[in-house]
Amino acid sequence: QGQLVESGGGLVKPGGSLRLSCTTSEFTLAYYGIGWFRQVPGQEREAVACIMGGNDTSTYYPDSVKGRFTISRDNVKNMVYLQMNSLKPDDTAVYICAADEGYRTTVATRPHMYQYWGQGTQVTVSA
Repeated sequence: QGQLVESGGGLVKPGGSLRLSCTTSEFTLAYYGIGWFRQVPGQEREAVACIMGGNDTSTYYPDSVKGRFTISRDNVKNMVYLQMNSLKPDDTAVYICAADEGYRTTVATRPHMYQYWGQGTQVTVSA
């Protein structure tokens, strides 16, 4: 089963920025839909940024992060990034990337649509 690896988490003050990275050595991310999710204990896993696979560059952001978070790809490096700006304490969570190998006409936004997952990286926003 594919394994994704996240990096870039850490402690940041409110208003600060972080860039998370996601990669794998097991397949080519460019062909997969990619989602960034966040998990807080006791809450449902929430999609914060998703992008279609292949040539379709459609993206999805929930209202809670729209205008602050950006998902992007570097296909040469086989990487997907999540740029997070204007971070708030409510953004504190474990951030997890996931890959979807399905053929879809719209962006996959629910966890059950993804087959491959990373372990996650902790993001803490605190003064």
